[in-house]
Amino acid sequence: MSDFDMFCYQCSQTVRGEGCTVKGVCGKDATSARLQDNLIFAIKGISAYNYHAKELGVSDPEVDEFLTKALYSTLTNVNFDIPSLIQLGLDAGEANFKVMKMLKEAHIEKYGEPVPAVVKQGAQEGPAIIVTGHDLKALEELLKQCEGTGVKVYTHSEMLPAHGYPELAKYEALAGNIGKAWFDQKKLFADHKAAILGTTNCVLIPKDEYADRLFTMDIVKVPGATVIEDYDFTPVIEKAKELGGLTAEETTELTTGFGLSTILSLAPQIKELVLSGKIRRFFLVGGCDTPNPKMSYYREFVEQIPEDCIVLTLACGKFRFNDLDLGDIEGIPRLIDLGQCNDAIVAIELAVALCDLFEMELNDLPLTIVLSWMEQKAAAILWTLLYLGKTDMFLGPVLPAWCNEDILNVLVSQFNLTPTSNPKDDLKKILG
Repeated sequence: MSDFDMFCYQCSQTVRGEGCTVKGVCGKDATSARLQDNLIFAIKGISAYNYHAKELGVSDPEVDEFLTKALYSTLTNVNFDIPSLIQLGLDAGEANFKVMKMLKEAHIEKYGEPVPAVVKQGAQEGPAIIVTGHDLKALEELLKQCEGTGVKVYTHSEMLPAHGYPELAKYEALAGNIGKAWFDQKKLFADHKAAILGTTNCVLIPKDEYADRLFTMDIVKVPGATVIEDYDFTPVIEKAKELGGLTAEETTELTTGFGLSTILSLAPQIKELVLSGKIRRFFLVGGCDTPNPKMSYYREFVEQIPEDCIVLTLACGKFRFNDLDLGDIEGIPRLIDLGQCNDAIVAIELAVALCDLFEMELNDLPLTIVLSWMEQKAAAILWTLLYLGKTDMFLGPVLPAWCNEDILNVLVSQFNLTPTSNPKDDLKKILG
């Protein structure tokens, strides 16, 4: 832990007017302070998904009510009770479950249920726009406006799963994917003379080399970028034409777009393969990606997973290993990309379906979850899994910063949460 186990400076009675680092003047201790911070982080993640759901015209009054109640609970001199704050964390998990489900259903209603899609990875010749972020509505509006212009649209990072949605894939302008996780964008965008559209979080303050061709929209604003209003992407398209176009490079292929229905259509075959011992275990390996060198754990982990196991993945953590050819088990792909971070709901619904298929409880399934960690939406998803009672998860490459020893002890004792160590030892612990 750090030299101080808490830091709170949200009111005027803090120590020396700077901040409380041992115990709050109000009486708040380090654990309650950190649980309040955690609650705020989870609220931020839920709000991101809720915002996109509202863009598509759907909402849940229970989610809205929870966001107000939870945020109020973090005010000065409101809640000092640790069990209550833990329960609010679990309530946040429930609210996030609802909002992810609502958003996924809205995406499917508007764009069709995802189906497996083979995506070209790399630049093709011609004028180009690279779209990053999570906003599928923005991508759809851009694709409509690019039709007939000769401008190719490429996804980046969390936008990759868009290729699996039939109502987005139908546009000829949707050419492929460029790049990997969010943090490669400064070099990637500087090297590719394309117009850039940042639709949501994960946009970085641009380098001078591409600041004049970076566009954002709505609440996303960064220095140097032009903000698009009312989904009018004319300036982005004109900038793409003005730049002259990308030079073709060698392309590879990625596969994405495994929706729940696609996987469940394979249920009888999966059950037979599991019962016959040909599929030993499912691993859900995914989450956030970061430039931290420790993130190499995830590629090494997947590379060492035995050939009789299936790897499910989602969010930008998949870019650590989604270029690997893991083959298949009698036609069942060993690497299955479920989508964006909000598609964690697909993984959850799949786990529930597997419970029904094998007549088992959630924690008895041959399923291990190995999560990578970075930001606020990860906090919301972690609490969703805890709310559902999922135990025996592995989390890394570093634990959430809001975990002090007291909180960690609860997570370990109640949910058997395990910090990742190294792939060999972790796999031995999981598989025996």
